[in-house]
Amino acid sequence: MGLARKLVVVVGGVAVGGIAVATVASAQQKVTGPVAVYWMSASTQTGFGMPGAGGAANPQAMMQAMMGGGGANKSLTLQLGSSQAAPAPAADHLPPQGLGAGAALPLVSPKVTPTAPVERGPEIPREYQKPRGRMLIFWGCGERARPGQPVVIDFATLSKNPTAAMNAFKGIDVRPQTPPSAYRNKTYGEWPNERTRTSVSATGSLVGGHTVRGNYSPQINFSLDEDQDFLGPLNLTTNARAPGGWVNLGWNLVGNAEAYLATAVGGNGETVVMWSSSETQSAGFAMPEYLTTPDITRLVGNRTLMGPTQRTCAVPKEVLDAMPQGIVQMAAYRGEANFAYPPRPTDPKVAWNQQWAVKVRYRSATGGLLGQAMPQMPGGYQQPSRPGAPAPQPGQPPRRPSAGDILRGLPGLPFPR
Repeated sequence: MGLARKLVVVVGGVAVGGIAVATVASAQQKVTGPVAVYWMSASTQTGFGMPGAGGAANPQAMMQAMMGGGGANKSLTLQLGSSQAAPAPAADHLPPQGLGAGAALPLVSPKVTPTAPVERGPEIPREYQKPRGRMLIFWGCGERARPGQPVVIDFATLSKNPTAAMNAFKGIDVRPQTPPSAYRNKTYGEWPNERTRTSVSATGSLVGGHTVRGNYSPQINFSLDEDQDFLGPLNLTTNARAPGGWVNLGWNLVGNAEAYLATAVGGNGETVVMWSSSETQSAGFAMPEYLTTPDITRLVGNRTLMGPTQRTCAVPKEVLDAMPQGIVQMAAYRGEANFAYPPRPTDPKVAWNQQWAVKVRYRSATGGLLGQAMPQMPGGYQQPSRPGAPAPQPGQPPRRPSAGDILRGLPGLPFPR
């Protein structure tokens, strides 16, 4: 049986707790809850990925991956949110033995500040003068760039027409996802956490029964079958520069994957170059970690994402001309598995009082150096200043920020923090 037939355990429903359920029941039916919402985010990674994009974040892991070592890694993020409270919150996820992460995964409730953090965009240090540099944005598979490319964003003139610049600087059009969090729910627990450093085995499996129990949540019981396991590894089978100057990318088809996206980013201290495989304009830093089932369907339909049978894509020559060295990342996406308890009553006169709802979401990703089948450590990226770095000495003129300085605050870019 295909995944689509297994995604929803209950028949009928509404979007509750961030989990979409098919609607067949009357709008007059009373719906309450769920009391608890549980999200599982399952990722498979080969090669290397950028910090903030689900990939390896430390230099040692990155070097090992770039030199072809390490194989496929699996990771799991567990998030439990509840409308109930407990004086000393405690909860555990009891996974199937095949996960290889131990008999119980403690869901620790982190300490939080009284107010939610304020999300801000990239900040430019005050001592900087007028910024310099530019961004070149390309998109679409092909040996040559399409007419009208690249879109150029000049940071020195960004303030003159910020609306036009932001329109060019857009990412993939995805619907925001709102997983459980310490600020969104009365009580919250997560894994991994500071209390345990266990990790998922490289051969770990989600298949089998799962139980989540705690003192602030109803007990959650659900099972995943073979079609709802981790996605398999995604690997670049071709990553070679053609005699004509473009790069041919090829990859293995991942079982159960429903869409693919490739991005590349590179440049130097003055110019940042971004490319995505999307047939619609988008900046190359915009690779989402996870996608909802409706987003996958919509984005494959408008060719923002490559479909499940596509296995090749050419990065245009003009992209390579603009960034002699760059990093390529690829992701495979699939639809979610959603569960709710109890099932929705078919009689619209009977209230649906949900106790819990579960979402399991999936991705598989890989990364490497663009056009290098045997990658070596990249060079040419300017090392940014880090917190605690020496301040400019008195008498020195303030340094103008480069394009890399401006973009370093954005997630998914290959600039160390």
